[in-house]
Amino acid sequence: MDDFYVSHSRFSDPGPHADWLDATPADLAVLREAASQLVFHYWGSGAITEHGFPAARNDEITLRYAAEMWARLRELDPAPPGEPRPPLHRIVGCCRDFTLLFVSMARHHGIPARARVGFASYLMPGWYLDHVVAEVRTADGWCLVEPQLAPGFRDPVDDVGFDLLDVPRDRFLTGPDAWTAARSGELDPALLVVSPDLDVPFLRGLPYAWHNLVLDLAALNKHEMLQWDIWGALDDSAALAPATLARADELAELPADADVEQLRVAFEADDVRVPPVIHTVTPPGRLLAEVVLR
Repeated sequence: MDDFYVSHSRFSDPGPHADWLDATPADLAVLREAASQLVFHYWGSGAITEHGFPAARNDEITLRYAAEMWARLRELDPAPPGEPRPPLHRIVGCCRDFTLLFVSMARHHGIPARARVGFASYLMPGWYLDHVVAEVRTADGWCLVEPQLAPGFRDPVDDVGFDLLDVPRDRFLTGPDAWTAARSGELDPALLVVSPDLDVPFLRGLPYAWHNLVLDLAALNKHEMLQWDIWGALDDSAALAPATLARADELAELPADADVEQLRVAFEADDVRVPPVIHTVTPPGRLLAEVVLR
């Protein structure tokens, strides 16, 4: 399994910028902190224009491949990852981008790493927000790593600090865990949202839990997709059909320690496998576009 997650995906491969990553040491703490300075969240601190970014730079959120992201970062600032990087020298993106860049660096240094898609309770009190973190293989097993947050972060829910290299699994729920908790009644599905203020029905509750369940399965199979990609059984339905509920229940039952072959078999089904051509619904205008993947 470790060999599978050490090798790059087409998304995490730094391509011609691999030499640039040699300057970063094979140290998880250093790589995590380096990743936290590579991206400026496209809405987390308000409009990017309020922070000196030209509005046109919002287009950077469509960067899909790490090679493109490294190229843009290198263009903005030739200092390698890990050096102090002012906000305007970071790419505009979201949690997926922090994570993909961290995974790209980790795999470059031979560290087994993968992305996990789910919901975090530590970003906004009272809510589980759509979020992507990394997972790395250590001597103690798989640990969740939070690449987005700065050192010293404290959970605003209870003012508790936690190890950003080992995020508690009750604070970040992977796609399967969030789905299972919502279906069992352990967690109110209404708390699962992209943002509490975003009044788009399919971006909250069970419809979005289903979305993140499928994206998480894709990520486990090294397809690190954009959060607004749709394909197969994913769409913008505000309610899930009984067959979809049953299908999600089935996927969520994959064991937490499933091996690569189990994950591959589950991902081969037509309704969840990423095809050569997908659609993406890029915010904030939410325009549907067809994308041919490399």
